[in-house]
Amino acid sequence: MRQDHGSKAEDKDDPIKEESSSLLETLIDKLNMVFVNAMFLILLQHVFLTSGLAVVVGHHHPPRHSLALDKDALLRFKSGITEDPFATLSNWNDSTHVCRFNGVRCDRHSHRVSQLILNESQLVGLLSPFLSNLTGLRVLWIVNSHLFGTIPHEFSSLRHLKSLRLDGNKLHGPIPNSLSHLPNLNTLLLLNNNFTGRLSPAFFSNCSSSLQILDVSGNSIFGDIPVEIGNCISLWSLNLYNNQFTGVLPHSLTNISSLLNLDVEYNHFSGELPTEIIGSLPSLIYLHLSFNKMKSHNGNTDLSPFFDAVRNCTGLEELEMAGMGFGGTLPASIGQLLGANLTVMLLQDNKIFGSIPPSISNFSKLRTLNLSSNLMTGTISDEMRVLPRLEQLFLSHNRFSGPIPEVLGKFPSLGLLDLSHNNFYGEIPKSLGNLTRLNYLFLNNNQLSGTIPSKLGRCTELHKIDLSYNRLTGKIPTDISGLSEIRIFINFSNNQLEGPLPDELSKLEDVQEMDFSSNKLNGSIFPLISSCIAVRLINFSNNSLEGKLPDSLGDLKNLEIFDVSQNKLSGMIPQSLNKSHVLTYLNLSFNNFEGMIPLGGVFSTLTNESFLRNPHLCGKIAGIRPCPREKHLLRWFIFSSTLISSKRQEVVRRKPRAPELIHNFPRITYRELLEATAGFDDRRLVGSGSYGRVYMGVLSDGTAVAVKVLHVQSGNSTKSFNRECQVLKRIRHRNLIRIITACSLPDFKALVLPYMANGSLDSCLYPHSGTSLGSGSSDLSLLQRVNICSDIAEGMAYLHHHSPVRVIHCDLKPSNVLLNDDMTALVSDFGIARLVMTAAGGNAAAIENLGNSTANMLAGSIGYIAPEYGFGLNTSTKGDVYSFGILVLEMVTRKRPTDDMFVGGLSLHKWVKSHYHGRVEKVVDSSLLRAAKDQSPEVKKMWEVATGELIELGLLCTQESPSTRPTMLDAADDLDRLKRYLFGDTTATFASSLGISSSTLGDD
Repeated sequence: MRQDHGSKAEDKDDPIKEESSSLLETLIDKLNMVFVNAMFLILLQHVFLTSGLAVVVGHHHPPRHSLALDKDALLRFKSGITEDPFATLSNWNDSTHVCRFNGVRCDRHSHRVSQLILNESQLVGLLSPFLSNLTGLRVLWIVNSHLFGTIPHEFSSLRHLKSLRLDGNKLHGPIPNSLSHLPNLNTLLLLNNNFTGRLSPAFFSNCSSSLQILDVSGNSIFGDIPVEIGNCISLWSLNLYNNQFTGVLPHSLTNISSLLNLDVEYNHFSGELPTEIIGSLPSLIYLHLSFNKMKSHNGNTDLSPFFDAVRNCTGLEELEMAGMGFGGTLPASIGQLLGANLTVMLLQDNKIFGSIPPSISNFSKLRTLNLSSNLMTGTISDEMRVLPRLEQLFLSHNRFSGPIPEVLGKFPSLGLLDLSHNNFYGEIPKSLGNLTRLNYLFLNNNQLSGTIPSKLGRCTELHKIDLSYNRLTGKIPTDISGLSEIRIFINFSNNQLEGPLPDELSKLEDVQEMDFSSNKLNGSIFPLISSCIAVRLINFSNNSLEGKLPDSLGDLKNLEIFDVSQNKLSGMIPQSLNKSHVLTYLNLSFNNFEGMIPLGGVFSTLTNESFLRNPHLCGKIAGIRPCPREKHLLRWFIFSSTLISSKRQEVVRRKPRAPELIHNFPRITYRELLEATAGFDDRRLVGSGSYGRVYMGVLSDGTAVAVKVLHVQSGNSTKSFNRECQVLKRIRHRNLIRIITACSLPDFKALVLPYMANGSLDSCLYPHSGTSLGSGSSDLSLLQRVNICSDIAEGMAYLHHHSPVRVIHCDLKPSNVLLNDDMTALVSDFGIARLVMTAAGGNAAAIENLGNSTANMLAGSIGYIAPEYGFGLNTSTKGDVYSFGILVLEMVTRKRPTDDMFVGGLSLHKWVKSHYHGRVEKVVDSSLLRAAKDQSPEVKKMWEVATGELIELGLLCTQESPSTRPTMLDAADDLDRLKRYLFGDTTATFASSLGISSSTLGDD
């Protein structure tokens, strides 16, 4: 739970009220100035007279720091802004009075600019040091824009500044010590930037009487918290969450007795829970320690000392200590220790054991209680009925048992109830139907029995309901129509439900997923299923459904997955299914369908595995008997069908079995992958495509992994899985993704790979690509881009020249390059790679058919495919070189080869080449230009050399004729020289090392 408590009070229209004594202060200042000037003149006259010099003292006008100078400073700031999408600064010009500038306010007494507030303006540009000339400034807020650079040390001259907010920008570097020289600063919010380095002790040297709010969360600051933070005795909000802090919380925090908010979540703090510190902070309202590495007392077994210390925090409202791994039981007196003001308690993902103490009923204001993923046992106490404000109750993934108490139906405000993955038994309480505000109900993976209460239909605001993996019997109640607000999923699978699918399911117009698989349902599929217009997944498999599939299935425009396998369905497959543009998974196996399989649409990509054990089907899919009128044209398919049938003669209705694993790799089961990914939860989804989906998972030993689950019903995906296994088990290189293991079942295939926290190169290059191809900007520096290109070249050179079996990747592009924790690039996704043998002369181009051939698959992605492939030439290493060249040009220009601008014969290669001997800056990514703008001449020279060499390398690699392109060894050597040059090796040479000069870049 994330709340920026420190900024609640600052979001008012007038962030600083004029002090009641401002008029008196102004008068005193003027009198002081008169006195100082008079004394200066007397002293000056005395010096001249005693020197024998004559001086005429006239009327003196000291330099006045006026609004004119303030206006000049603001216009200079504006000149550094390169993008102003909302025209926020449109009236900042010479003809407008500075006090009427958008976002500017002036002080009526000092006649100076006192406030500059430009929130949510999306400005792009440098945080200019000229703002330091606004020496009368009290408030400086530029929030949620795209300012870059460091905080200028000149800001130390803003002596009157009280509130500085630069949160939500792209500022970098360390937080400067110069900010400690601002004597009146009480609010400093720098969250969600790119600040690095350590917090300097000097930063807290002068904060004793001023600083009240400090928020540097959402950065990459590391190291210990300086003990000098204890000097900030007026601090009442400290937000450090989501950084890289280490060590223990400093004991000096005990000096800050006024602290209301302490948030250090998502760091690497260690040691025992800070009992003494918390006990010395009686004013705490918000305490957030989650996702650190702290342990409980007495060898991580005793929570009593900590909760005894929290007793002193009588006003505590939020206690968040999730994902820390501490153990112990909740004290029986916890209700008295935490007080009556508690509204949020998050203790999930720990090792807490024992039962829920009945005294928890004292939390009369509690809204959220999360104890999921612990080791807790026992039952749910009836005392919990006196939690009238409870809105969310998470108890999943524990060892609770017994019946679900009726008392849970007496929580009038409950919106989420998650009791999944426990050992609850007995019937679902009818009282749950009284929860009229319930949005999410998860009772899955228990031992519940009996029927589904019809009263659940009263929960008219449900968005998700999951009752799967229980022992429920009876019919699906017709009152299900009351759940018409279900927007996400309804899952009753893996129970013992019987009877027909009720027609009332057609009223679930907004449901996205509908799973009733593995029950005993019979009857037909309701004809009005097409009314479920939002549905993406339908799984009715492993039941006893009969009759025909409704012809209206093709009207479900959002349907991606449709599984009715292992039923008793018959008749023709609806022709309308080929109209769906998003359907990628279709399983009709083990039924009694007949006639010809439709053509086109999804049917053009399916294999016979989507139609197993339907003996009366025919069609043009390998392994399926041809229809009679086509028999004379498809003899080869008859032979193929016979061959495949002989291999499958032992196939029966599918049951789970042990997975097939790559030899010598660790064994892993489907269940382990299910647990590692929280049931393949969409919240763990990190990528998807035509091949399937990739989930982030954590294995039982704590290893973070990426689980790539393929759509096995797609012929291409099955081949892709086999091919990727063939490649990954043969290659080993620091710049190539490695395989941990793989899991292969008849209807489930997955690769388990290391998890890359920095995602793909595509996501780093286009962090805002969800809005448009050219939106946003990239934080990748030029040096990072050179290093990444070099890493990719090294990995590809290994594949082409040093691998035990030569490999042609065939699909090199930014989305298939992953970045690990230190931004090292690893080439991934070998689903359509070719394993080759080196032919005479050293040209690796002869395809070796290992496993399922991919020889007929498209060799690459649009925009990255070598032009010779379009003329039918075989794949070769020079095709990978072309793809690499496009990637290099993309890294420099930040333009996809499929950008809308490339039409009418214009391509990325031609566009860059047209500017190569002219103004190359016109094609270079604007963020790289901005980064070089204010650098020294030496740095600019290096920048020009690096961009020029990358562009030349990209153009050389993307020449139309394969024979004129360099090898990946050449490219890797060239980039290695460029890296050495950027690190100071002035003897390094570049494109000449390829044996190809820039003069060869003639017209293609």
